[in-house]
Amino acid sequence: MSQTSIQEIRTLKVGRYIVIDDEPCKLVEYVTSKPGKHGEAKARMVAIGLFDGQKRSLVHPVKHKVHVPQVDRRKAQILANLGSEVQMMDLEDYNTFNVPLADIPEKFHGNMEPGNEIVYLSAMSRVLVTD
Repeated sequence: MSQTSIQEIRTLKVGRYIVIDDEPCKLVEYVTSKPGKHGEAKARMVAIGLFDGQKRSLVHPVKHKVHVPQVDRRKAQILANLGSEVQMMDLEDYNTFNVPLADIPEKFHGNMEPGNEIVYLSAMSRVLVTD
């Protein structure tokens, strides 16, 4: 998996990101159970998908390693609204990219005018407009 790193489950905390079913998710619940006589401690994690909003859960030993996505919060300027997609330019490295209008939440559709600035999250080669 590109754009991810590997961490032990014991190092994760609520509010961090984790990859479950090849989808970057934000951890909203993390509970550990004590080890049994012959077992090891287990962690139960509940996370919400960053792009699809779906709730996912995962149970593994705390020594297990999982993929953690690299999530960047950046600013972009809208260059053009092409109807079915919006062309944006990152304000840090000046790269341009297109985002399908279907992937942008409805509440931001009225703000998709050329020249406006937006805040977006980038993870695993996907973009989510947040502000």
